[in-house]
Amino acid sequence: MNLLFICSRNKWRSPTAENLWRRKPGFNARSAGTAASARRKINEADLTWADLIIVMEPKHRQQILQQFGSLVNKAKIYILDIPDDYSFMDPELIEIFETAIPSVIDSAKAQV
Repeated sequence: MNLLFICSRNKWRSPTAENLWRRKPGFNARSAGTAASARRKINEADLTWADLIIVMEPKHRQQILQQFGSLVNKAKIYILDIPDDYSFMDPELIEIFETAIPSVIDSAKAQV
């Protein structure tokens, strides 16, 4: 399963999630940001590659749909609702991801 993690600047939250999930068997992971200043900015190739898009905040979903609406199935975008309060590989952020992301994946698989 190809997982695409999105935050604003692609510095802390989405790279942490990518780092955790790219090591798990059966998953490929990428991360990107929605802001013009993002370390790695989301693009069309990312969206077509992804089986599941996991965004940190509702605004990221809105930005993706505004910019790439015709490329994206809204049903494959999940919002974790994690504020930009963490640093890269923050133990609390890792715990949140380890708890939340498996539930999101299970929910996405159930919809297929």
